[in-house]
Amino acid sequence: MEVGTSKSPSNCASTVDYGDADPFQWDTREGCEVRQILDRVADKWSLLVIALLENRRLRFTELRREIDGVSQRMLTVTLRQLERDGLVRRTVHPVVPPRVDYELTPLGGTLHATIQSLVRWTEDHQREIAAARAAYDAREAGAEVGAKAG
Repeated sequence: MEVGTSKSPSNCASTVDYGDADPFQWDTREGCEVRQILDRVADKWSLLVIALLENRRLRFTELRREIDGVSQRMLTVTLRQLERDGLVRRTVHPVVPPRVDYELTPLGGTLHATIQSLVRWTEDHQREIAAARAAYDAREAGAEVGAKAG
């Protein structure tokens, strides 16, 4: 089990009042697993697995081939965590050699819709972000030159 992972689910819903909530409250409440869940679903490998499994089943080797840069171990860990969280279903077929398929659960499908919204936002604003990065980098480079000269 992952360090900091609780075996029992916690219910934070009764303590949430988004109208007056401290934006960091989800991060500090004891017994609340919101941060742990956000860490899991916002992980780059998890996002890629969820995106690839939209409306289809894939074998481990197919997922690994599709996800550039993921190691076998990292993909295994990611799939196990997503399965444990109820987002991915693992099906073992009794054939030789063994065949294992992965697919999104209905819960995982709802998360996919949310991820798609984030991807659309990113696509809509990528030029603005690139411009902001360039402006920031130019300011930092100018500050660095000024610091060396002074």
